[in-house]
Amino acid sequence: MKIYQVGGAVRDKLLGIQATDIDHVVVGATPDEMVALGFKPVGKHFPVFLHPETKAEYALARKERKTGPKHADFEFVFDKSVSLEEDIVRRDFTINALVMDEASGEIIDLVNGQEDLKKKLIRHINSAHFVEDPLRVLRMCRFSAQLDFSIHEETMALATQMVREGMLQHLSKERIWQEFEKALATPFFDKFILTLRECGALNELLPEVDYLFQVPEKEAFHPEKNSGAHTILALQAGRNFAPEIKFAILLHDVGKGLTPKEILPSHYQHDKRGEPLVQAICKRLKVPNRYSHLAKLGVRMHMKMRDVPLMRLAKVYNFVAQISNTFKEEEKIKNLFQICEADMKGRAMPLDKSQFDNFNQAKERVMKVFSFMQEIKITDMPNFDSLPKDERIANHFKQYALKILSQKM
Repeated sequence: MKIYQVGGAVRDKLLGIQATDIDHVVVGATPDEMVALGFKPVGKHFPVFLHPETKAEYALARKERKTGPKHADFEFVFDKSVSLEEDIVRRDFTINALVMDEASGEIIDLVNGQEDLKKKLIRHINSAHFVEDPLRVLRMCRFSAQLDFSIHEETMALATQMVREGMLQHLSKERIWQEFEKALATPFFDKFILTLRECGALNELLPEVDYLFQVPEKEAFHPEKNSGAHTILALQAGRNFAPEIKFAILLHDVGKGLTPKEILPSHYQHDKRGEPLVQAICKRLKVPNRYSHLAKLGVRMHMKMRDVPLMRLAKVYNFVAQISNTFKEEEKIKNLFQICEADMKGRAMPLDKSQFDNFNQAKERVMKVFSFMQEIKITDMPNFDSLPKDERIANHFKQYALKILSQKM
């Protein structure tokens, strides 16, 4: 029996990155022998075991044969005769197929993965195996974003062919979203989107976003000339933002592509038109609520932010109430600020001081209303005890709050 570290942990070690998950492959062992050593079996489709003390995963070396079109449609062979080489050749990319001998620390490279690491290149190992699993198209795009690596031209050609042949249709929505969520956690999520687009996968998974690259922008304000390029620049401006915010930035302008240009200008009320589109996207991809709620807020409110400095106080009150209907959710307000900041900066031209000043004034005015509302209690209203306790009380409170706010601002 020989035990090796394999995959992302070895790759990250060579890149000087702290590995979080360490996978192991075991050559020359049977499931019964692993159990006898105290390992706990947990694999559903092939033998994976948890170490009795560290709880790290150990998988038996295996070969596989494709049995159907879905991601999980494989038949596995995992007897003692399966060699390390046979296990490695079925893996996706050379940089993920590096092996370290657990005992000696020796790096074993059977596919020139170390050379590709130096070149910052994502390259498939075996064409016949690569095209068997449609999830590898999304993994290719995600590793490009995670590592900021380029894609080998032959690997991109294979991925494009897989998309063209409709293989992504065999992926579950859950697996698709898992790759999106992992990519959102990387600094270069914009690169994930561009790589998806290059191989045709963006049009399959998010046609609403892909279409934005055909929607023209006014060159005086957006030298990048189209809404898709603006979205990418906005994502780049928000590279250090939380994943939920980056997802909202991705979708903030989808309403621009909803109405044919011959009927209405493509930008006309794109915030209002975009919200049901975001709702449909999130339902289709089974996006968790913490992402979908913020994405809907962003598409609905990002256009209004620029008008805040000139709004009457009552409108500012309504604006803040639409973001935080309890006047308690400060995080939602700050999240919207970041979405709007990325939208403002997402253009291929320098921003002038007036744009920053307007944005800062809007933030200051919103936060003043929000902060003042923390001090105002409904029970402080004159004649509170005698007021009707029905839907009318909200309007009474608004009028009372505006009176107090006008004295403080």
